[in-house]
Amino acid sequence: MGRMTAPSSPSPTSPTSPGNPSSGEPVRGGAAPTPEAVGPGSPSAGVAGASATRHGSDVVIVGGGPGGYEAALVARQLGASVTLVERAGLGGSAVLTDVVPSKTLIATAEWRAFVENAEELGIHVGELRHAALNVDLGEVNTRVLALARQQSRDIRGKLERDGIRIVDGVGHLADASTVVATTPDGEEHLPADVILLATGASPRVLPTAVPDGERILTWTQVYNLDALPERLIVVGSGVTGAEFAGAFGALGCEVVLVSSRDQVLPGYDSDAAALIEEVFRRRNITIVARARAESAVRQGDEVVVTLSDGRTVTGSHCLLAVGGVPNTAELGLAEAGVATSHSGHVLVDRVSRTTVRGIYAAGDVTGVMPLASVAATQGRIAMWHALGDAVSPLDVRKVPSTIFTEPEIASVGISEAEAPERDARVVTIPLARNPRAKMLGITEGFVKLICRNNSGTVLGGVIVSPRASELIHSITIAIANRRTVDQIASAMTIYPSLSGTIAEAARQLHSPVPEPDEE
Repeated sequence: MGRMTAPSSPSPTSPTSPGNPSSGEPVRGGAAPTPEAVGPGSPSAGVAGASATRHGSDVVIVGGGPGGYEAALVARQLGASVTLVERAGLGGSAVLTDVVPSKTLIATAEWRAFVENAEELGIHVGELRHAALNVDLGEVNTRVLALARQQSRDIRGKLERDGIRIVDGVGHLADASTVVATTPDGEEHLPADVILLATGASPRVLPTAVPDGERILTWTQVYNLDALPERLIVVGSGVTGAEFAGAFGALGCEVVLVSSRDQVLPGYDSDAAALIEEVFRRRNITIVARARAESAVRQGDEVVVTLSDGRTVTGSHCLLAVGGVPNTAELGLAEAGVATSHSGHVLVDRVSRTTVRGIYAAGDVTGVMPLASVAATQGRIAMWHALGDAVSPLDVRKVPSTIFTEPEIASVGISEAEAPERDARVVTIPLARNPRAKMLGITEGFVKLICRNNSGTVLGGVIVSPRASELIHSITIAIANRRTVDQIASAMTIYPSLSGTIAEAARQLHSPVPEPDEE
């Protein structure tokens, strides 16, 4: 569905109100939400109406990550004068220290795994096999960081070509309509009709496990290593922990993954999590389950991690992957009247409005979903809304996500656990049946599809497969456009292809037309 013009002045409680989570109707500009009505990802009860801003408005954006730079491009496209303040480099942590570097490292690990498994396809490297697979982590990280810097330069070049002013410095709110940028040359006051806060988040640090950048590391510091750790302890089994554990394991490092839960990837599809655990164990990744890390202390060239039950785990390095905290310190939120949650995240509604008119927020600083794609979407939505363009509020039920383990885990929509309460049925098909998977030597993974019982409307899906991040798109389109399994099944797929299993799942969910009753 495309963006459309909405009714000009719906009631706050009407079905087409911008704050109604069941409404798919786009809206135009409007007042700020009330503090009681907003939260990370929650709808507001703000009143929609004509935007107070138009062509030529001054837009100031604090933060140059995906939420910030995508918002800047949209605002410039709509005719605004745009200034973007960034302290560390265009692209933010997503490009420089998080998403781009980590996925590059993971891609490198995948290549090593491909070579390692080549003999299963009849390709033999003989006695050179193990020597040929030695990993020079210093060289790997040099490439990782060079690629990230190049991506940052590309983003900067695009913004400058589009006429966006970039201020290299630290921004904070002076009031509801002014940003102060602190640069090496001093302070600059930037008046604004619209302000977007997109300052992101930083790794959470435990007071009893303080990173030193050498042996005890956050995920932003692993790229400083010039040699593979002899034994890496990963604390935290969420997305970040699982991705790094899998990557370093595939690079040939001995890995211990400390998980406070019964299963890795808590909150995700249980079948997918169980499969990844099996893969980890097969690759000699040790999983210490139901154990919370209490501390991590460096002792010479070793790190000792003490668990809540008194046990200790010793390794050469420790990677902390225990979540993030929003970058809101000294941002001037209180001075401007911007409300935050108990976790410190900026409260926003589904069109990225904060509790102050004219101030918007996007990305990890809002705590909605810690995904670069969501940050970019929030930033675009904020500018469409603020500058009076038609806009569809963010619907997190239509957001796809991927965990870049090997194999990848991609999901969208409702989970299998939610299916009973949504009157939905589920089918799961192993990828091992797929002819293309057989050709590629893929022996594990599956496609899971969820649809409503009566209508067959697609409600959710999970794909565990190499390049699942690419395959999930067809299911995302189906959910976003309320398509049925029959419509998916009627669209032809290439033979042989991995996407054929998605069509097969849709065919298995077909409900035959009932025969007419005999008189």
